[in-house]
Amino acid sequence: MAIALDAPPLLTDHRRRLLDAMSEVVARKGYAEVTIADLAAEARVSRRTFYEHFASKAECLIALYDVASGQALRVLRDAIDPQRDWHLQVEQAIEAYLSCLASSPALLRTLFIAILGLGPEGLAARRRANLRLADFILEVVNQPPRAKPLPAAFATGIVGAINELILEAIEQDAVDKLPEMTAVAAHLARAVIDEA
Repeated sequence: MAIALDAPPLLTDHRRRLLDAMSEVVARKGYAEVTIADLAAEARVSRRTFYEHFASKAECLIALYDVASGQALRVLRDAIDPQRDWHLQVEQAIEAYLSCLASSPALLRTLFIAILGLGPEGLAARRRANLRLADFILEVVNQPPRAKPLPAAFATGIVGAINELILEAIEQDAVDKLPEMTAVAAHLARAVIDEA
C-alpha cells in the first residue's frame, strides 16, 4: 500500500518508498518485529540507502507520522468553507478528517498505536501533531464575530476526545466506520466551543 498522502515536495522517491514500507511492514508485523532489512526489502532499496535517509527505524516511523499528520491537517484546511457558519465548518472538517483516516486502516493503526511505543520521542511527535490540530481549531473558531476567544486548553481537549474515539474504533476493528462518528465528534466539539 502506498501512503495515501500528498507527499511534501522535498520527499525523495527513496524516502517516500521507505515511509510506505514502514506503514506496510509495521501493519503486518508490529513495530517491535520490524527490522531495517524488512524496510529496505519492502522499499526495494539497500540497507545503505535506508541509513542515508534515517538513523533508525524509530526515526523513520516518526517521519511517517509527521508526513501523515501534515496530510491530515491539509485535509482539514481544505474542508473549511469560511463563507459558512463555523458550526457547519466543524462538521465538514471532522467528516473530511475521519474519512481521510478511514481510507488507510493499516496506516492509521501504525500511526495511532505504534507511535506510542517509541517512548518520549513518539510522545513528542504525537504532541506536535495534536498541537497543530488544536492550533487549527483555534484559528477557525476564533474568527470574528466571536467575542470571547476559545482557550487553547479547550481546543486541546477537543483533539484529545476525538483521538480517543479514533483509538476506540481501532481497538474495535471498526476503522471503516470512522466517518459515521462525524455527528458525535462534531457535537462534542460544538458543545465545548459553545460553552467556552
